[in-house]
Amino acid sequence: MLQYVRVMWEYMIKLDELLNGLANSIKIDEEYLFADTYLENTEIKELSKISVNGIIYLNSGDELFINVSINGEMTLEDSISLNPIKCPFSIEFDDKVDENLIKNENSLDIMEFLWQNIVLEVPLKITEVTDYSKLSGDGWKLINEEELHSNNPFSVLLDNEEKE
Repeated sequence: MLQYVRVMWEYMIKLDELLNGLANSIKIDEEYLFADTYLENTEIKELSKISVNGIIYLNSGDELFINVSINGEMTLEDSISLNPIKCPFSIEFDDKVDENLIKNENSLDIMEFLWQNIVLEVPLKITEVTDYSKLSGDGWKLINEEELHSNNPFSVLLDNEEKE
């Protein structure tokens, strides 16, 4: 239990100096590694170390803001071939963070903040397949959009469906 608490606190950014007016901003220049439990029930198969650079500051209305650049690489499954694909991402974020603030501790849970923004970067579909002719089997083949409309006996039905 003590080790879990110690690890948990490593990802909490203390905001006392900022909130008490002793600092104008808190600089962030760190790398974070997510536990595999974060990846469960997501499309992300692997996640590299995440690089975070930026600042946390109070605006003129004493609202807590964060301005950061988040960079990393996620491994996803190809939507067609099911092979792993490395997908780099870069997120620029400048907005309020009060919902991520743990008020009793005057700390920001940076891992939860990062995770919420990384999940938004996962594409719905991703593929590196360019040659569909290699993807076929006994009585079936994968075709692209052009082939679907050019040699398809049902193309009239498809055109009617698209118009509705």
